[in-house]
Amino acid sequence: MTDARAPYASDPRRSRGRRTPEPDSPTRSAFQRDRDRIIHSGAFRRLQYKTQVFVYQEGDHYRTRLTHSLEVAQIARSICRVLRLDEDLGEALALAHDLGHTCFGHAGEDALDACMAPFGGFDHNAQTLRILTKLEKRFADFDGLNLSWEALEGVVKHNGPLVHADGRPLKDRALPVAITEYMAEQDLELATHAGPEAQVAALADDIAYNNHDLDDGLRAGLFRLDDIRDLPLVGELLRGVEAKYPGIGRERTAHETVRALIGRMIDDVLTETRARLAALNPASVEAIRHHHRPVVAFSEKMAEQDRALKAFLWSRMYRHDRVNRMTSKARRCVRDLFGLLLAEPQCLPGDWARRAEGPGTPRTARLVADFIAGMTDRFAIEEHARLFDISVMT
Repeated sequence: MTDARAPYASDPRRSRGRRTPEPDSPTRSAFQRDRDRIIHSGAFRRLQYKTQVFVYQEGDHYRTRLTHSLEVAQIARSICRVLRLDEDLGEALALAHDLGHTCFGHAGEDALDACMAPFGGFDHNAQTLRILTKLEKRFADFDGLNLSWEALEGVVKHNGPLVHADGRPLKDRALPVAITEYMAEQDLELATHAGPEAQVAALADDIAYNNHDLDDGLRAGLFRLDDIRDLPLVGELLRGVEAKYPGIGRERTAHETVRALIGRMIDDVLTETRARLAALNPASVEAIRHHHRPVVAFSEKMAEQDRALKAFLWSRMYRHDRVNRMTSKARRCVRDLFGLLLAEPQCLPGDWARRAEGPGTPRTARLVADFIAGMTDRFAIEEHARLFDISVMT
């Protein structure tokens, strides 16, 4: 039987292995095993109550980090299949990409990053690596999930290289502490691009995020169908749905428009990626890693339309007064929790308190950041009440 993978796809039989060597599974490939370990992790289960934009109690029909991750995985797997990449690795990376997010979405991350500024900051991608290599404590032989090199590389570099060839960070700020610490144990080659499956997962995240925030914004009444008529591509697809299905109602019209937009974006990724692959003609996955630009990408026209959609969502959804009020509360909640627990680590529960070094130290700060980053929205709200409301005694 011939291998259906393209020569430039990641091949689990040629994986660079795991930090702690393990016998191969007789029934699963290395990347299937990675995916399964992610799904069975505690961090993955907690995504059910970590929100994208709306806090969990605002309604059962809005996306959470869990439903978003599943949607990203579906898109990533579909694209990988058409491009003859390794579907299991693409799915694993999609399922893992948001594990490091805090409670309360980006508002929670921004607040925690500000709190951690004196201690190296906080970055959700680096926190994902920390979860996968250290914080999950389920196995007898190692901390973390002991994923393959390819999975860890994809998590860290799915948005592109992190350093120049000489090791200087590409961004103004230093590399996150979690990444520099792990690099001392295993080289993830931060100056190169990730493999194609990770690049697919990154685009699948972009497709899912924008389209489903558009859907949730319409559902929440933050804007109306008439407000998106002038958006490039979106308005065209909306008018096409209305012409084909007159009178089907607002909800069905919104769904059909979002559905058409997802399909158009996936088709564009496939067309542009095939063109880039044809031009590069890579004989191996390493050729893709060392190429000067991503191989999986939107066309320039679609990238421009995607930017217009992002700008619309930024102004009409993420900066809506209803969202602003909730994110303001969320930031205060995270700041309060961090400040109290850093100053009084004895208020941490159980083993967390035993592992604290003392008030105000860098080690305690990172411990508190790990604790808060792992919270769901619900737990953070309840923990804030337990620590600050004198009438709550448990």
